[in-house]
Amino acid sequence: MKTPYGHLTYCSNIHAGESWKDHFAQLKKYIPHIKQEASPHQPFGIGLRLSNIASLELEWEENMEAFKQWLQQEDCYVFTMNGFPYGSFHHTRVKDQVHAPDWTNYDRFQYTLRMAWLLAELLPEGMDGGISTSPLSYQFWHEPEQMDEVFVKATKHILGVVEELIQIKDVTGKMIHLDIEPEPDGLLGESEAFFEWYTQYLLPMGIDYLHDQFGYGETQAVAAIKEHVQLCYDICHFAVCYEDHAAVLEKLRKLGIKTGKIQISAALKGAFCQDLQMRGAVVDAFEDINESTYLHQVVAMQKDGSLIRYPDIPIALKDAANEFTTEWRAHFHVPLFVDHYGVLGSTQKDIEQVLQLHQQQPFTTHLEIETYTWEVLPGDMRLPIEDSIVRELEWVQGLLKRKSTSAATNQAASNQTYHA
Repeated sequence: MKTPYGHLTYCSNIHAGESWKDHFAQLKKYIPHIKQEASPHQPFGIGLRLSNIASLELEWEENMEAFKQWLQQEDCYVFTMNGFPYGSFHHTRVKDQVHAPDWTNYDRFQYTLRMAWLLAELLPEGMDGGISTSPLSYQFWHEPEQMDEVFVKATKHILGVVEELIQIKDVTGKMIHLDIEPEPDGLLGESEAFFEWYTQYLLPMGIDYLHDQFGYGETQAVAAIKEHVQLCYDICHFAVCYEDHAAVLEKLRKLGIKTGKIQISAALKGAFCQDLQMRGAVVDAFEDINESTYLHQVVAMQKDGSLIRYPDIPIALKDAANEFTTEWRAHFHVPLFVDHYGVLGSTQKDIEQVLQLHQQQPFTTHLEIETYTWEVLPGDMRLPIEDSIVRELEWVQGLLKRKSTSAATNQAASNQTYHA
């Protein structure tokens, strides 16, 4: 749905299924109710997750036409896609395989091209479209001496997508961007790694590549790259890494790099105090939520401000007695509207901060809620999934409205003081 601060939706990766038939069945089951509750008087945008298998099947003309007719019938539209998980994302052990195949693999390249053409087919006129994707690879798959080769190979595939996105724009008039999503322990795990890759690999290699493909000069090549390769600002991921959101946004502006979408998401955190009983309760709470499907990277803040990174909760638990640790943050996409889960808290404040910064100086038109860990909710707060999604959408809408009203009040007070 359109808000004063961009198109707001949720990511459909919450719904199980890997074939297009499964994807479409889930959309038909849940979207009408969600739209009726959250966006009854205006079109509702969909954040579409497509597995590789589903993307192949949606290319079939009969499937695409049926989907487009359904979108028109339900007053819905697709403006952003999740192209991070290539394969199974539900009812199986995912863990580090969420990165497979990575950007060094031709299959990832082909999958992303396919999604770009599908999005061009679905995207309404006059609207840009985005595809979020993995942070190139998973860092623990590669030895240090391999890293330069990995970056070069992955970047070549990214630039092949840029070439295709330029052609899509020329042919269809649709502007689509690839949104790189940093994630803890990804090859681009934090904002600084993203900036280094963008300036040291993507731009220099891209200038030469687009000169060879299209005869672009440096200025034109840089402009095309910055239009078609953007950042996916996943608040959960950045919060886990204790990122300074204002500083990240300032560097984006300084470098002229755009943000394709904000993924509105919350992580879990637990404070470690000196009281051994309370400290034990926090450790027990993390142990209780440990599960075997997804990666739950943990980043620990130390008393001196340094960080220790653990690839998953079981590894962090082995270091739970570290007396220098003051806080753990774990990669769980937990519900937005709750800030505490027993002795654990959430990084809800990071969402509030990022959206407030966005209101002050908008930096994207795509807002996508990504929550898929609902099991942490207390039993009395659990609702059917469609009602939980509506609650998320309403919480974000309320936050945007509240922040907007507060900003207007402060501005009015400032004006009165000035005139006085």
